Amino acid sequence: MNSLGFDTSNYTTSVAFYNGVDFVQNKRLLPVKDGERGIRQSDAVFHHTKAYPELLSDLLEKTGNDIHSVGVSVTPTTQPGSYMPCFLVGEGAARCVSSALGVPLYRFSHQQGHIAAALYSANKTNLLQQKFLAFHVSGGTTDLVLCEPDEDEIFKVSPLASSSDLKAGQAVDRIGVKMGIPFPAGVGLEKLAEKSEKTFKNKIKLQDGFCSLSGLENKCIKMLEKGETPEDTAKFLLSYIADAVTEMTYFAFKKYGELPIIYAGGVMSDKIIKDIITSRYEAFFAEPEFSCDNAAGVAYLSHLRGKL
Repeated sequence: MNSLGFDTSNYTTSVAFYNGVDFVQNKRLLPVKDGERGIRQSDAVFHHTKAYPELLSDLLEKTGNDIHSVGVSVTPTTQPGSYMPCFLVGEGAARCVSSALGVPLYRFSHQQGHIAAALYSANKTNLLQQKFLAFHVSGGTTDLVLCEPDEDEIFKVSPLASSSDLKAGQAVDRIGVKMGIPFPAGVGLEKLAEKSEKTFKNKIKLQDGFCSLSGLENKCIKMLEKGETPEDTAKFLLSYIADAVTEMTYFAFKKYGELPIIYAGGVMSDKIIKDIITSRYEAFFAEPEFSCDNAAGVAYLSHLRGKL
């Protein structure tokens, strides 16, 4: 059962092949101009459209075209009204391949793909047979969700909590760019933070499980203005995100019991954040290759769906 997966997030064009054992992935970051903190949807659509012919052709040269199912992320999340134009490019490409090969097409959300990729990477796909908790933390999300088995979608996602304003990835990129780090700023910010010897104790206040991160950006800016080193400011920012995620996790544990929990999304590939969280409770993380935006998750879900 060979499956193709397509994902066109706001910052990465991605296609993946899965044969039931191994993945082959091709992906390309969308170009963002120096000093800018993001990209317009119209530009994202253009760059996805331009990238796919080369990425897909190169992938199929490596894997062959013996494809039995196609999976694609068509929305950011499964929640009503969730929509971004950039996902139309991936859906269009996936529909063309599905029709040309005469194989089924399965639609998922970008968030489901992230969670599935994290489960595969952490060798925890057995959790798909039970309830579990998941975080999806990236440029556009700081989401805590409850996942449950579902015959049609493999697993369904119910939102539990999020950040009420700024998202964790936005805070990382805004402060990173302010420090002169190219967008996306996660890797550069982590390298800075690793040079800091400071530790920070952060008091996180939640409202019904929701955190607020807008004050985090303001505090980091003030730290820099007062002469704090970029290294210490970066360490503070990442530790604050880790503490916020930890408090949201405890909120979910109190409500649902200590269910298994997986952390997905690009921000969760940060080693400092991971080390803080895993020092407090058992948690599962994806390898960086499967944390950042990728099509591996929807390829894997398509593989499972095609076997039903």
